[in-house]
Amino acid sequence: MAKLNVNPTRMELSKLKVRLKTATSGHKLLKDKQDELMRQFIGLVKENRKLRLKVEGKLQDSFKDFLLARGVMSDEMLEDAITFSQQELGVDIKTKNVMSVNVPKMTFNQTESEEIAYPYGYAQTSADLDDAIEGLNKVMRNLLELAEVEKACQLMADEVEKTRRRVNALEYMTIPQLKETIRFIQMKLDENERGSITRLMKVKDMMAKDKEA
Repeated sequence: MAKLNVNPTRMELSKLKVRLKTATSGHKLLKDKQDELMRQFIGLVKENRKLRLKVEGKLQDSFKDFLLARGVMSDEMLEDAITFSQQELGVDIKTKNVMSVNVPKMTFNQTESEEIAYPYGYAQTSADLDDAIEGLNKVMRNLLELAEVEKACQLMADEVEKTRRRVNALEYMTIPQLKETIRFIQMKLDENERGSITRLMKVKDMMAKDKEA
């Protein structure tokens, strides 16, 4: 592991020890955050799978009803029946913070009653079309919930990846570099100290010899 390019002084040694302590503490915090993010991410993935199966099942039933209605109605009649909606539907999007990730929180904003409003008369339409419209109306909230969970999964996955990169950078680069540099500076200082002691001993011997002479 390459060491940092610093002067081997006691001041630098002191600074590097402080940096190492900070990096070690940060690594532990990020590691704990990564573990908690993974736990919540796995929970969201399981919830997403359950919701997707539920939504796909309901949509499949509604599409079957549409196919049955199309079998007894002409294309023009079916298109005229579902062209105009009798309800206005909006979505309010807010955010909530989960482990420093702002995930969306979506709710429907309906101006009319939540009861189903069929956009056509009953004289020339099939009962299967009523069932299809009713099924789609009921699955709308599940679709919104699924979109919310899938977006949260995407954001959480991005945060997990960013946190993982930071943890790896600290664990495999920053901390080893700091340790190697501290070890190098400590060796240099010890070497200089031994050299100083050796010189002092030589000077002392020379002074003693001069005194004897």
